[in-house]
Amino acid sequence: MKKIGVIGAGSWGTALATVVAGKGHQVKIWDINEAHLRSMEENRENVNYLPGVPLDDNIKIAYTTEEAVKDADVVLFSAPAQHFRSALSGAKAHIPADALIINVAKGIEQKSLARMSEIAAEELDMDRYVVLSGPSHAEEVGRRLPTTVAAASKNLAAAEAIQDLFITDRFRVYTTEDVVGVELGGALKNIIALGAGISDGMGFGDNAKAALMTRGLAEIGRLGLKLGAKPETFAGLTGTGDLIVTCTSMHSRNRRCGIMIGEGLSPAEATEKVGMVVEGMFTTEAAYELAKRENVEMPITEAIYRTVQGEITAAEAVEILMGRERKHEQA
Repeated sequence: MKKIGVIGAGSWGTALATVVAGKGHQVKIWDINEAHLRSMEENRENVNYLPGVPLDDNIKIAYTTEEAVKDADVVLFSAPAQHFRSALSGAKAHIPADALIINVAKGIEQKSLARMSEIAAEELDMDRYVVLSGPSHAEEVGRRLPTTVAAASKNLAAAEAIQDLFITDRFRVYTTEDVVGVELGGALKNIIALGAGISDGMGFGDNAKAALMTRGLAEIGRLGLKLGAKPETFAGLTGTGDLIVTCTSMHSRNRRCGIMIGEGLSPAEATEKVGMVVEGMFTTEAAYELAKRENVEMPITEAIYRTVQGEITAAEAVEILMGRERKHEQA
């Protein structure tokens, strides 16, 4: 039996807490929103973000980060990507020196353009840092529907320890050492999902969405290879797999937000209506700046960035992408 501290009581943090608690491990979950925690404790359910999934008896509510992590064998960070730095800073002093750290945020930090592991490397021994990612909607994981993800770490033994911790007959975990590829696949697919949603909202068909997904994956791969990722990672769960599920499912906040933009709402209005963090809205700006810094061509990312910034309309973005100069597909 392990002790697990969870930082962030959104839908995904709660779903993952449910997985390990169901295996008999003790979980303490904390969130910055105390009223949300009290609701979870009172209702024994995450009514706000994961309704219909009762909290396992092994899940306890913690009202301070210290209470959540001080005796933990594993600490799981499920804060939004733009808040990971502050969440880690606030918890670090209380985390045991030998605890494994899992991060499940999918994004790139604005301004610094840092991946989550680059932020963690400023504070932690990276031999105990693991990224858990893949095609995995919390709504399905919470209901014990079959799901497969990957655990990535520079230290394969750490990834294998997390594999053992989470794996069940309904939640399969693979391991990899390609942290860069896993992080970029998870972060950048949110941008393409925004585009897929915009396409759907404008009434375009399957042809357009398939093209967006395929050429979007080519962009992700180009940037990934420039930053040292392994090309095969983008054909796997955290590349193609995560891209498919995020671009096609109504569970996807990014796709839902994109649909509303395509239907005519402003990006701000669409984000507000989703009611939860839409990571792609933040990652789009960071990825656009990162592509410029690395001199990598990412036309879909640029078009979506300009759309969410209000520089062009969704219709103009389509015209720009469809009117680009002719190219060889593998160029």
